Amino acid sequence: MSQKVLVRKTYEAMWAEQMKAYRKANPSGTQLKQYAVLNALSLFEADLAHMRKHGTVIRGTLGHEPTVTALDMAAKPPSATVSDCADLSKWTTVKVKTGAVIPLPKGQPLRYRATATAERWEGRWVITTYKTHGEQAC
Repeated sequence: MSQKVLVRKTYEAMWAEQMKAYRKANPSGTQLKQYAVLNALSLFEADLAHMRKHGTVIRGTLGHEPTVTALDMAAKPPSATVSDCADLSKWTTVKVKTGAVIPLPKGQPLRYRATATAERWEGRWVITTYKTHGEQAC
């Protein structure tokens, strides 16, 4: 399997675990830390803390179209860049107590760009940074 495929699979696995956490506003019982580290993990943990504070969870799913746009196996550590088109069309934020749907921010595109950096640590790929570009439709 090529390194680009392994990076993409790691990114997809990270999001599968992230969605498990977002559905209950808690990372316990997920393998999120296996795939997301450093900035990426901190960002997701902050999202989860915000969700718990406000009593919200996610229903549905976030669509993805990830592509590995750069791969540098000579870097120390080896690194890669993932570009994604996140799709919010099947994503809903709801209040846990009431089930009320919280609308997306005004002007938020349903499909927007996101980027991530992956690094190869101890023989496996991990996602080290994740950044949304919500103002950039795709």
